[in-house]
Amino acid sequence: MASLSGFDASQVPEQMKFSALPEGQYVVIATASEMKPTKNGQGQFLQITFEVLDGPHKGRKLWARLNLVNQNQTAVDIAQRELGAICRAVGVIKPNDSAELHNKPLLVTVVVEIDDRKREGNAIKKYESATVQGQVAAPGGVAANAPAFAAAPAAAPWAASGTTGAAPWAK
Repeated sequence: MASLSGFDASQVPEQMKFSALPEGQYVVIATASEMKPTKNGQGQFLQITFEVLDGPHKGRKLWARLNLVNQNQTAVDIAQRELGAICRAVGVIKPNDSAELHNKPLLVTVVVEIDDRKREGNAIKKYESATVQGQVAAPGGVAANAPAFAAAPAAAPWAASGTTGAAPWAK
């Protein structure tokens, strides 16, 4: 047993309810990546964590799992094409490390999928450059005039984390 003396459930927020993001396009950055073993232990996948930068879903996370080491060559081919699309979208054509893909904005197209247990989740179906002729793309792929995350005012998304100065992907 553990003592819970002094704990008051009325003083903590209710558990957050997570749901899939609505289908559409989102400007994101990769914030983390790591190689993980597949369930059967005979392969590895690169898991990339993306964070939505702006709009009503700012701060939400998406994940891409790329089967880069697998006995199934088709799975590897699909993963390599997806990684290639990510690299082209962020302008890093020959990365030596997945960290080189971090903190660079890209535009992703997200769909809602339902798994075998009838749970909704998201899948990223397309990766594109977040810039269109020098301007940052707005959701929908249309160039917009400098949205909040493209500049570095105090109200920029990364400013809440205590970071100041240029956008994190501009460093």
